[in-house]
Amino acid sequence: MEHFILDICYLIASVLFVIGLKMLSHPDSARKGNLLAGFGMAAGILATIFFHKNDAGEPIGNLGWIIGAIIIGAVIGTLSAKKVKMTAMPQMVSLFNGMGGACAALISLEEFSHFAASPEHSIGTGLSIMAGLIIGSVSFSGSMIAFAKLQGIMEKSPRLPMGNILNLLVIIATLAGGVYLTLSPDTAPAWMLYGLFGVSLLYGIMFVVPIGGADMPVVISLLNSFTGMAAAFGGFLYNNQAMLTGGILVGAAGTLLTIMMCRSMNRSLTSVLFSAFTVTGGGGSSAGVTGSVKEMSVQDAAVLMSYSNSLVIVPGYGLAVAQAQHAIHKMASMLEEKGVKVTYAVHPVAGRMPGHMNVLLAEANVPYEQLKDMEEINPDFPSTDVVLVVGANDVVNPAARHDQSSPIYGMPILDADKAKTVIVMKRGMNPGYAGIENELFFYPNNYMLFGDAKKSIEKLTEAIGAL
Repeated sequence: MEHFILDICYLIASVLFVIGLKMLSHPDSARKGNLLAGFGMAAGILATIFFHKNDAGEPIGNLGWIIGAIIIGAVIGTLSAKKVKMTAMPQMVSLFNGMGGACAALISLEEFSHFAASPEHSIGTGLSIMAGLIIGSVSFSGSMIAFAKLQGIMEKSPRLPMGNILNLLVIIATLAGGVYLTLSPDTAPAWMLYGLFGVSLLYGIMFVVPIGGADMPVVISLLNSFTGMAAAFGGFLYNNQAMLTGGILVGAAGTLLTIMMCRSMNRSLTSVLFSAFTVTGGGGSSAGVTGSVKEMSVQDAAVLMSYSNSLVIVPGYGLAVAQAQHAIHKMASMLEEKGVKVTYAVHPVAGRMPGHMNVLLAEANVPYEQLKDMEEINPDFPSTDVVLVVGANDVVNPAARHDQSSPIYGMPILDADKAKTVIVMKRGMNPGYAGIENELFFYPNNYMLFGDAKKSIEKLTEAIGAL
């Protein structure tokens, strides 16, 4: 009877995971979907605690430790979620994702001793343990490096000589060790398991350290898929359907998102898997560009936007840093009252994680229908009166279309430069995350509005209201 109840609870949890993930696809249902998936996770955890029995028919022990750990984790997670700023959301995602990978790796470390002591060494069980250990370890250490980069703790992205070859050798050694431990668990020396754990952690570090610039969204989605796969192998190991379903969903979603990010960055999945993330080429993104940077005053920008027919807002990481999402929504609403058609052009890799700008604008209650993706909005730029670029840089750099010496050459961009007038809001002339100059700043139809994004938008809103 208890086994039947456990299976039903796992089924309910799995169904709630799927429904919750589906509801996350739209802002109107995302909050409810998140709650449903959370209820599914709670059902799976409680069912495991109260109804799971081991092979000897014994219930789970150490309930005090388990419940204590759940309480501590719940408190830390709740406080972190409430206090984190939107600008710090990408690194929080990396941190929490790394914790999932660490859990999968620790499970494998614990279960290997049971596997080695078993009279029958199932290859399937051994492979699940090794896969969970290797993938979980890579996900953990890689996510920690991603966290350090996003947090600004690690500002450089050093690359070792023959880095790809070294990475390849390390991963071959890791896989060879995993195969040996799977086939000979009872004869392998005790240090080998922990050596494999250490080498896997090392590979995760070597895998992510060279990565810099606008490639970070790809890294986050890829590491997310790693954690999902590691969790799925844990589900195989324990015959836990809820854990298996959740891991498969995370792994599949992360993999699909990685492919989408690669297409948006004009990178192949092969180059991602072999750590070919670092920029190459000359960096002469402004080569052949003539002209000078022209500034525009707040008053002139307010007049221009107020009497235009259409305005496209291009949000970037600078919008998140300034926490100006509410201010820009207020300004946009005021312009709409004046009859201006306002839309938002969201590049797939704008920000520091996939969907960063969508989450940011949703927090400010920007209507979802106003958010347009790159393929949908690009044909409209030539007929757009004004484009307001707020804190974005590389995703509107025309060098990506024609300058073969540019590190971002070939990356699909928002065609903001084709609009009648472009206003770029920036603190200064510093390059973007890819570390290169933006040709757009020197175009004759472009004007710069320097200053903090939030303060500038508030001044614009005041000026628009006075017209």
